[in-house]
Amino acid sequence: MRRPIAYIDVMLRVLLPLVLTLSLAAPVPVAAQDEGGRSLMERGAELFFRGLMSEMEPALRDLGEMAEEVGPALRSFVREMGPALSDLMKEIKDFSAYHPPEILPNGDIIMRRKEPLPPDATPETVEPGTEIEI
Repeated sequence: MRRPIAYIDVMLRVLLPLVLTLSLAAPVPVAAQDEGGRSLMERGAELFFRGLMSEMEPALRDLGEMAEEVGPALRSFVREMGPALSDLMKEIKDFSAYHPPEILPNGDIIMRRKEPLPPDATPETVEPGTEIEI
């Protein structure tokens, strides 16, 4: 069975606290209950969630279809770029130490450090003959 799409996780993060808050609310006096034994708050919450689900159903269905279309390409991207991104994460360690990426006029993308490296912490120079040709 496939793992559910990430929007379910988001829905749980948003709706679960709301449902728990409503369920832990103080009990409503008997006078506020209708014939079915449910309070007006319970009926209102039920109607609210039914309306919310009926409004969100088409969007969630479209999101699921889009995820099925994009999924193979995204998996391929992660398979090919995963090792390079892992190496990059080892090198950078803390993105908060860098300014946002900039695109130079020649098309290069750079990330400048907010605080320059101390002189003794500068990376070693590349030995002759081991440079990467571009």
